[in-house]
Amino acid sequence: MRGARSGQGAERRPAGAHPAQWVLIAPEAAFDPPKTPDSEPLFTKLRNPSTGEATLYLFNSGAQQLFEVKAFHEEHRSWFIGQTVQQDGRLLFVTPMDPLFLILYYLIKADKEQQGKFQPLDQVVLDSEYPSCPLLLKCADVKQYIQHVTEEKEIGSQKFHKYSQEKTLKWLKKKVNQTVKALKSNSISVGERVLASTFINSKQITDTQEDYVRYAHGLISEYIPEDLSKELLKYLGLTELRSPAPEPPLKKRKWSDVPVEPEEDYTKFNSDNLKTKKANTKMSAAQKALAKVDKSGMKSISAFFSSKPKTSK
Repeated sequence: MRGARSGQGAERRPAGAHPAQWVLIAPEAAFDPPKTPDSEPLFTKLRNPSTGEATLYLFNSGAQQLFEVKAFHEEHRSWFIGQTVQQDGRLLFVTPMDPLFLILYYLIKADKEQQGKFQPLDQVVLDSEYPSCPLLLKCADVKQYIQHVTEEKEIGSQKFHKYSQEKTLKWLKKKVNQTVKALKSNSISVGERVLASTFINSKQITDTQEDYVRYAHGLISEYIPEDLSKELLKYLGLTELRSPAPEPPLKKRKWSDVPVEPEEDYTKFNSDNLKTKKANTKMSAAQKALAKVDKSGMKSISAFFSSKPKTSK
């Protein structure tokens, strides 16, 4: 593994302009001396096999091997390179990558568009937005290992291929098993990470075989379409983990729309009943005597306090 070094961008720039530079960590094979002047290492953007978005990759000299480029970025960081200050302070990590993952994206796309027809690979791995795409077919051993994801027919001296999901799932399962083996050999604990990805709490976390397989599946899924990732999960005999449903909040007391049944008959306090009740109550002797007085011709006491009527002039 080579230490930090600067790399130059593949894009053309105006004459006299300072070339773009990055600090990166890469294996020696990524920058082997080119055999011919036109076969230098090439940084280029290709379609991400999982998302379909533009992603930076590196072809080594002669495009014999593909490398993935990951960036570690922090704000307010720059590099001193020679006598210059490089404003782009990212640190790039370059790691080898199987080109079949990127080719697989185009095989699936062609299978849907051409309804499963056999085609030459150079007619399948084409992309007008990414002109460097055909270089994937130049990578070493691609023509040998393409049979892991396709069905093949040979007519004369020409070979034709079409996508095979059955073969692809078998190939991906081998990738998962290889990843599990690598995780275990490096004593990498994955149980806690699997639970954390689903927000499941557990007091005792142990690394089970299923945890390793699930974690490896997650790593492989970063390089394949989502639909294929779901099919791979089923092929591995695993079910999709779901986050537990949150506990319902405490119910707040609210007014009920249902009429409340009275515990006693409140109609006995109606006005008519009150009059009857008053009539039936016992009166004192003075009240009885006043009730017998003839009130004809008498005015109510309130009449003495009312306003006098206006007299017309």
